[in-house]
Amino acid sequence: MPKKIFITDCEGPLSVNDNAFELAGHFIPDGEKFFSEVSHYDDVMVEEVKRPGYNAGDTLKLIIPFLKAYGVDNQKIIDFSRENVMMVPGATETMAYVESTMPSFIVSTSYGQYINALCDLTGFSFENTYFTQADLDKHALLPTEKQRLMEIKDLIVNGADFETMDKIFFEELPQMEIGKILCDVKTVGGGGKKLAVEDIIKKNDASTDSVMYVGDSITDVEPLKFAKENHGVSVSFNGNEYAINAADIAIISKNTMATSILIDLHSKFNSDYVKRFVEGYVIDPQRALANFRVSFQLLEQFKEIFGSDLPIIELINDENREELIKKSLICRKELRGESIGGLG
Repeated sequence: MPKKIFITDCEGPLSVNDNAFELAGHFIPDGEKFFSEVSHYDDVMVEEVKRPGYNAGDTLKLIIPFLKAYGVDNQKIIDFSRENVMMVPGATETMAYVESTMPSFIVSTSYGQYINALCDLTGFSFENTYFTQADLDKHALLPTEKQRLMEIKDLIVNGADFETMDKIFFEELPQMEIGKILCDVKTVGGGGKKLAVEDIIKKNDASTDSVMYVGDSITDVEPLKFAKENHGVSVSFNGNEYAINAADIAIISKNTMATSILIDLHSKFNSDYVKRFVEGYVIDPQRALANFRVSFQLLEQFKEIFGSDLPIIELINDENREELIKKSLICRKELRGESIGGLG
């Protein structure tokens, strides 16, 4: 049987965290508001402006000088991340199962310090992860620049418009000494995630249709489209509108056991078989689970976890798209909180 590959985003499909959002909220005054404003700027850049060289998730690059201005260094990110990793129910078990089944990878926009902490907690192989590398200790911060960054933060929190933020991030910050740090941070988001998927395929000598990719946000659009267009398995897990619009299959669930079922089928069959299972599941979940060749052990665990309150697993089409987005956003916010769940 051809080699199969499993690739997943981290925050959303595996953990409830948005580590960068939480770092900003913990270390920067009004940091959650600040992060949300920069994240919205990021969404506009990706969806409307489409500036060459700008990737979804570059929020994590843009906030680095501000974290440094408020005293954050590499060790503080490590310590904070280790103390605050929160997994989606079932995620640790799902990742242990998939690692025993096929080559498995995490491709995340998150900082490497957070991914390392998550791997330490779950036992997942850190060597099989892709992430944003950010070294806050490499560049010094001048006192005058520290003061200016704090002023800029207040300006953004108080509602700076898009043009003002654009000048800040692409004219003022690059001219600062600390602006050099922006060149060093390579975010893994959007096109960067697609490149990671292609790298995984090449290194594993696998075909483009061998991939199952699971994502939930704007940073996953490119790899979700890649898996879909190459006849792999493309899954939105509690995704926002960006993820659902890019994926083939929507999972709406508060436990990753729903993902485990699709992982099991993907490991043994092609994407058409997985999609036929999903079509059958929508009509009669119990019959589909019984008639398709789902692992007996997983089937028993699925029944024990969900009982009669079954997760939503559906093929996405023009008729159900808006309803799936609505339901997915509700579950997303219930599981991850209103602030994180509302981010792009």
